[in-house]
Amino acid sequence: MKKNVMNLFQIKSFIKYQLKAHYKKGYGLHSPFVFKLVRDIIYCQYPFYAFGRINQLRNKLAKSSHLINVVDYGAGSSVLGGKSREVSGLVKQSSIRSKYGKLLFRIVNETNPESILELGTSIGISTVYLALTDKRRKVTTIEGCPETSQFAGELFDELRCDSIHRITGRFNDVLPAFVAQQSKLDFVFFDGHHLKQATMDYFNICLSKAENDTVFVFDDIHWSKGMEEAWNAIYSHPQVTVSLDLFQLGIVFFRKECQKQHFIVRY
Repeated sequence: MKKNVMNLFQIKSFIKYQLKAHYKKGYGLHSPFVFKLVRDIIYCQYPFYAFGRINQLRNKLAKSSHLINVVDYGAGSSVLGGKSREVSGLVKQSSIRSKYGKLLFRIVNETNPESILELGTSIGISTVYLALTDKRRKVTTIEGCPETSQFAGELFDELRCDSIHRITGRFNDVLPAFVAQQSKLDFVFFDGHHLKQATMDYFNICLSKAENDTVFVFDDIHWSKGMEEAWNAIYSHPQVTVSLDLFQLGIVFFRKECQKQHFIVRY
């Protein structure tokens, strides 16, 4: 739900979220792990060095009239409409909002994964948030649309983000082979193909390489009824111990030392 305007389903979901959300800045949390996560990461206000640079990039792209022939394999195709889209429109409609991009950056900075997998590059703003935490950290990002992937690649070259590895192809075509080649997955950001079954399929594929310190982050968990059902199934999965619902993002951990708990956190 990167769009500024929510549909009726999303509005109803947001009202339910507001009524259930608690634990602002960690107040009332008894889990030391989650308390630290909410207080020191989710509500952290530290102005990391990369944020200004990414904001400059976003502002530049928001003025770009460059056209990309977009092939959209996910649920978003019915929302954005049309094949040729201006980069400025993609920034507004498809790119991660600054608030959540900064949160992604802070989570990665704190959990310090060896490698990151992103499903859904778009024009690359979220990828840059992930990569600029440490330019030595390998980030693999998968995008189905060839022209969008190419545009993002040029952006990464311009920013000298040499650790980003792009894979162009449909998720269900390229993800199984990629995951099979990995010994483990440290951090996965799911941000594409917002349909229930597709999300569950990608979750289960990646779950096969999840370990104790693995982190999965899901975008648009309240995008639709189907996405909410997928999110409910994901945080209820026996291997998931700690999960957080921030309305826009859902975060899950697999730490066996933590008691299974689900938190709806106001953010």
